[in-house]
Amino acid sequence: MSEETMLAEAPAAPVARSRRDFLRGAAVGLAVPAVASALAACKAEETGKMVAAAPAAAPASATHGDSDHSGGTMAPNPQNPSAARAASEEMDRHHEAGIKSFPAATQGKGNQPMQPRLENGVKVFDLTAAKVQWEVTPGQRVEAWAYNGQVPGPQIRVKQGDRVRVNLTNQLDESTAIHFHGVSLVNGMDGVPFITQPPVKPGAKFTYEFVVPNSGSHMYHSHLNSAKQVPMGLLGAFIVEPRGGETRRADVDYVMILNDGPHGYTLNGKGFPATEPVVANHGQKVRVRFMNEGMMIHPMHLHGMPMLVTHKDGYAQPQPWLCDTLNVAPGERWDVIIDCDNPGTWAFHCHILPHAEGPMGMFGMVTALVVK
Repeated sequence: MSEETMLAEAPAAPVARSRRDFLRGAAVGLAVPAVASALAACKAEETGKMVAAAPAAAPASATHGDSDHSGGTMAPNPQNPSAARAASEEMDRHHEAGIKSFPAATQGKGNQPMQPRLENGVKVFDLTAAKVQWEVTPGQRVEAWAYNGQVPGPQIRVKQGDRVRVNLTNQLDESTAIHFHGVSLVNGMDGVPFITQPPVKPGAKFTYEFVVPNSGSHMYHSHLNSAKQVPMGLLGAFIVEPRGGETRRADVDYVMILNDGPHGYTLNGKGFPATEPVVANHGQKVRVRFMNEGMMIHPMHLHGMPMLVTHKDGYAQPQPWLCDTLNVAPGERWDVIIDCDNPGTWAFHCHILPHAEGPMGMFGMVTALVVK
């Protein structure tokens, strides 16, 4: 159909308008045959023009590259089968080596429980923000900004109703502050410079003191230049046990902090194969507290067993629900209970695959649940 013929036969309204009319009237079947015919004719004419304009097709081996740069195993009709086989074998060797080295030893361990000291009934925690060298995977050392030399920072656990004092010392080259993410504090303790407090300048100190009002899985992190300071390591878990204790029993309570940025994709400050496995005995229940301190979503997927989702951001779900993949957005915290009824070593990873696996094997946000 020529363009002049289409203009003569089409209604006065432009084609874009007829498409909107089609969408509005689709539920009751208005104008479907006419619009569908016009769109099909347009597509046929456009396809004909494209075919006429395009050069003759080249062989598949010339037009399709190796999409993952792995050596040819995904390229159709590789020109050199022996080279493709060699590349495939090399991929397998790297993949196997990574798996066999898990969990690989690295220097430093973050997210370590911190014991407070008691001063007149107040639980006191001392945090120092400073630069350190941090080993993310074996041999991969990066500059990190850390609380007490740990990435993530020390894990703080208190009870609902406790009076808590956090003394921050800033040894960085720029100002900082601490926000207790998810904790419903009085305004002056919220930790946002120029809104609730002055910035904590290099060499200065600041004290946060409050009674903990609400229970749940919470976080603490910098709230100044946070797009840099948090990915660099100024983050940690702030766990508040309910006054009456947890309503669901768990034999293992594991905090998994997700992060992304200059250190790569990490779980508790490490990338696979240096990540830490979650270990339980057959028949035990594991509570995993997911916390996303990064800037991307991370759908966490467990093989072999479902996860019972019980809490979001510290608040109990009206009805717990089962899943095997749980999307954890930036700032979110999710609590799940895993009934470890299936023995074995089970992959546990972010299901945005470029965060977890490539041609040379697994990396980044991968760990395992080991049910003994």
